[in-house]
Amino acid sequence: MLARLHSVALSGIEGIICEIEVDVARGGLEKNLIVGLPDAAVKESSERVKSAIVNCGYKYPKTQSLVNLAPADIKKEGPSFDLPIALGMLLGSNVFSSSITKDFVIIGELALDGRVRPVNGVLSMAMTAQANGFRAIIVPLDNAKEAAVVQDIEVYGIGSLAQAVEFLKGQLPLEPTNVDIDEIFSSESKYEVDFADVKGQESVKRAMTIAAAGGHNIIMLGPPGAGKTMLAQRLATILPPLSLAESLETTRIYSSVGLLGKGRSLLATRPVRTPHHTASGPALIGGGTDAKPGELSLAHHGILFLDEFTEFPRHVLEMIRQPLEEGEVTVSRAKRSNRYPATFMLVGSCNPCPCGYYGSTIRSCKCTPNQIERYLSKISGPLVDRIDIHIEVPPVTFTKLRSKSNQIDSAAIRNDVMRARDIQHARFGDAKIMTNSRMTHKQVEKYCRLDSASEMILKQAMLEFGLSARAHDKICKVARTIADLAESPDIQSEHLSEAISYRKLDRKL
Repeated sequence: MLARLHSVALSGIEGIICEIEVDVARGGLEKNLIVGLPDAAVKESSERVKSAIVNCGYKYPKTQSLVNLAPADIKKEGPSFDLPIALGMLLGSNVFSSSITKDFVIIGELALDGRVRPVNGVLSMAMTAQANGFRAIIVPLDNAKEAAVVQDIEVYGIGSLAQAVEFLKGQLPLEPTNVDIDEIFSSESKYEVDFADVKGQESVKRAMTIAAAGGHNIIMLGPPGAGKTMLAQRLATILPPLSLAESLETTRIYSSVGLLGKGRSLLATRPVRTPHHTASGPALIGGGTDAKPGELSLAHHGILFLDEFTEFPRHVLEMIRQPLEEGEVTVSRAKRSNRYPATFMLVGSCNPCPCGYYGSTIRSCKCTPNQIERYLSKISGPLVDRIDIHIEVPPVTFTKLRSKSNQIDSAAIRNDVMRARDIQHARFGDAKIMTNSRMTHKQVEKYCRLDSASEMILKQAMLEFGLSARAHDKICKVARTIADLAESPDIQSEHLSEAISYRKLDRKL
């Protein structure tokens, strides 16, 4: 007898509805064959399915059976097909019957005793099921809250194969899983760190406020112990809260690689990824045999913090140039190509020289000019061009460090950032251009007009520092953000001068 059910196959983070056809023959030697481009984990499901069926007290068919996963030209990966295949075997051998399976998408890995284990990528699978008009989705109990954030589809969490059978027979009533998205954001959108923890560094806080307001990339240069890492870890606390759409996009990526965490349904805070400087290119960009997302995509709608920036291999740093411009990463392998979103703020930090004390007032630098030049030249000119703000972080004085005065907190800075973002949203009115940093050249010409005095200042800077056309646009974008923070409709000469002052590396390279 032939049984048909539906599941979802993942390609990257995109879901594809997969029809599972199970044909249980009336005769022949006991043999189970799975076709439809399955990987090793899917092929092995026949053994898990057999044990789960027997250990749940059902009769396993001792005849030939064929499982087809359609469409057959898309590779099927992972153990998420175990549950629908098992249900198909039971339906095909007349162990039970159900008239509602056509309305369901079914997902789950089976343990040998019939328990349903959680799987990766359930959020994308639920979104795919909803987009394709299915009424409901059956998922592992541990994944139910994750799937339930998708609207307009009923989500049923199942703990065992036997429970799934009884539910589909109509003999076990279950209530759909519901989550309160507002409650999730209210309870989980808090940060454990705050800018009030940082003593002094008002000029750096100002630069970070500008970076957050316009979504600009920033790099900090300073001696060890000046607070670069501490500042970078707190940048997310002054960014606007994640919207539901942003949270869903980012959560899909984490779910696909199993990083969401047990019991969590959504990411409510902006991700901050801090890969070590020994990370390889595929670790940052994504790759491997499965073409999985890397750190750039895991930082989507958040921050990618590269500490010890100059210690990263130069060829690895060059790989992030294109994603910085395009906001996405394409990971290509011989038999597949996956595209992942990667819209993030790049935050880098490094010492100004090998010993770390070039320009310091507290310790003398022991590096020669050639050593300093070679050290900073690890950051290529094209990459420097793509970083909007370069700021020097001076060492904190004893007086500042021991000061008892209250420091400005993240909430106050975030209010300024939000006002500037509101101005930008009103200006662009386009979901693809949300911040000044994403402006095209035509938009720079339209929204970053300069008066004659500012034109002369910018011309002098271009000539003196040998700035590129991209650096020219970056300066104009940062100046536009500074003007937005000041709620000025036009860019004034002081706004432009401040933007030019944030091109420290152009002067050193």
